[in-house]
Amino acid sequence: MKEIDKVIKATEYIQSITKYTPTIGLILGSGLGVLANDIEDPDIIPYDDIPNFPVSTVPGHAGQLVIGKLQGKIVLAMQGRIHFYEGYSMKEVVFPTRVMKALGIETMIVTNACGGLNPDLYAGALVLIKDHINMLFDNSLIGAHDDRLGSRFPDMLNTYTPRLRDLAKEVATKNNIEVFEGVHMAISGPCFETEAEAKMFRLLGADTIGMSTIPEVIVAKQSNMNILGIACVTDMEIPGKMHSVTHEEVLAVAEKIRPKFIKLVSKIVAEM
Repeated sequence: MKEIDKVIKATEYIQSITKYTPTIGLILGSGLGVLANDIEDPDIIPYDDIPNFPVSTVPGHAGQLVIGKLQGKIVLAMQGRIHFYEGYSMKEVVFPTRVMKALGIETMIVTNACGGLNPDLYAGALVLIKDHINMLFDNSLIGAHDDRLGSRFPDMLNTYTPRLRDLAKEVATKNNIEVFEGVHMAISGPCFETEAEAKMFRLLGADTIGMSTIPEVIVAKQSNMNILGIACVTDMEIPGKMHSVTHEEVLAVAEKIRPKFIKLVSKIVAEM
């Protein structure tokens, strides 16, 4: 079955289940899915009920779509994302983003839990992504192309919509939430980076590092979506000061970040 046909089948199933037509899509990273609990009168659809939809296998990712009202807007939230390191193909990783576009979503807010490489950051910092570096050594657009999915060769300048980033900064200022701007890098994982790798990644210009986000963003850009990226720093990766990190620690810090993260994203949605 062609990719576009798989997308159509999944889209039609979701439309048959929900009473809503969402305009904003939310991809919620490790430990951040609790934001979806604030969605009012939700339709909840487990990933494994949706035709062709990949299923989350990582702790901290509930694996369901939550569709409903957030701050008066109709949103679709992915409560848990799909990662390349889970063994999925890149096309499977970005399949939910394809479905979002097919559902009519034009704005995507993508979030993640990540490591901090810039010494000006700290565990608990929120970083608005202004650009990215793809170190996955794969690309979500490789393979057979269908013009109905977008351009074969999408331009990646201003991928993260400047006006949305400006809006996020305004909202953060109004609500006394400190935010940074930075360049996000993605590696495949699932192991955390070595000290030598962290040093190299910082020299390349990365401020934060994680194992997701960029594949979905590439497809969202190809699909002409407006994109806001928010990286939530759960641990610092500063050469000479690094310590061992576990996924459980990442989730624990993400839990501490949650209140300001939820407040920031909710207020941004309200202003859209």
